[in-house]
Amino acid sequence: MVVARALIGKTFVRLAHGLSSQNPIRLTGTIIETEAYGYTNDRASHAYYGVTARNRPMFGHVGMTYVYFIYGSHFCVNISAHSDRMKAGAVLIRAIEPCEGIDEMRKLRFTKSLCDLTSGPGKICQAMNINQSLNSVDVTDPRSEIHIEIGKSNAKINLTSMERIGIRYAAKKKWRFVCGI
Repeated sequence: MVVARALIGKTFVRLAHGLSSQNPIRLTGTIIETEAYGYTNDRASHAYYGVTARNRPMFGHVGMTYVYFIYGSHFCVNISAHSDRMKAGAVLIRAIEPCEGIDEMRKLRFTKSLCDLTSGPGKICQAMNINQSLNSVDVTDPRSEIHIEIGKSNAKINLTSMERIGIRYAAKKKWRFVCGI
């Protein structure tokens, strides 16, 4: 949960290659909503029943992407995060406020709506061209195709902890963090 809180206000960066230019395009957004997932303490977590080929990044080094396909239609991106006491965990990036590369994101999402552009985990991945090929990327390395930047603002963030959504088990855990509510 510490990392889920700490990611709010940070800049989520995707250096996208081969879109509409030969140079990588910076697609960025301020993280405004996250959701934490644990291990044996969290039945809703993909790690709950142990390590698999799919969830392996949740058990690996902290700061790696965990990208998975869901509902047969879209990808979701998480950042592996767990303490030394826990063997697994991750933080789902639920929403970002688009900053750079908005026109390219609109093309990738087939929408002109800014409000709807990155307002959900699947929308983020579509808008930023994130798929399974970006699984296990180190987000702490600023040269990575996906990484986290601290951002330019030191302003205090109004942060609210809420129940998680879109899950069947352990939904009552207030492990969802939202900026500005």
